[in-house]
Amino acid sequence: MVINCIPEVFLIHSYLRKQAIEDGYLIDVTEKAKESGFKVPVCISLNLHERYVTPPSGLEGEGQSYDGRLHDVFEICKAAVYERLDENRVIFNVFFLMKTKPRTLEDVEIVSVIGPDDDGKPCLTLMLPEDD
Repeated sequence: MVINCIPEVFLIHSYLRKQAIEDGYLIDVTEKAKESGFKVPVCISLNLHERYVTPPSGLEGEGQSYDGRLHDVFEICKAAVYERLDENRVIFNVFFLMKTKPRTLEDVEIVSVIGPDDDGKPCLTLMLPEDD
């Protein structure tokens, strides 16, 4: 009697960063990130993009813009990461103006993860905790 001792390999899920960008689950913000001093490719999750970085309508007169909010996220991220240079996952908070009447600020926790991209090169992903 011969018993097959080769373990079976099961692939549960494989999803490339490139595919996530193409599918719209990750938003490539590398060019804007370079303006803030980032040296690696940067993406934000669709959830973070839609819920917070894109300002709710009606806030344009309050100085709220997509570019401004994204810049704020980058600057706070840099400060948080700088304090913990030896960690690849850093959590930080950003306040986002959500309404003017009554004035409503939302304290949002953002997860920053630096790791390899599909080719093994460093990249940064910013997301909400539920996106992790």
